[in-house]
Amino acid sequence: MAALIQFVFWLLDAVLGLLVLALIVNAILSWLVAFDVINLRNRFVYSVAHFLDAITRPVLRPIQRILPNLGGVDISPIIVILLIEGVRRFLLPAAGNTLLNIVS
Repeated sequence: MAALIQFVFWLLDAVLGLLVLALIVNAILSWLVAFDVINLRNRFVYSVAHFLDAITRPVLRPIQRILPNLGGVDISPIIVILLIEGVRRFLLPAAGNTLLNIVS
């Protein structure tokens, strides 16, 4: 049972890590599109951008609603990454250790 709990928390940590990576890649891709380094008329670029937007939009939208307008600068990815890293470093290990102590 302890191994299953450790695996579930490892999996949650890995998924959150992938979400952070998706947020970073989405931000960089949006900058490259905004500065006309790449364009969305390329089918592959459009597919990647659409996929990343579909993954990150549900996470970013609640934070974007709360934040005031900063003149076109979107800092919501930074805030979401900080929140996710806080969960990964503090809440997941604490919850995992608590569950392991209860099971043992």
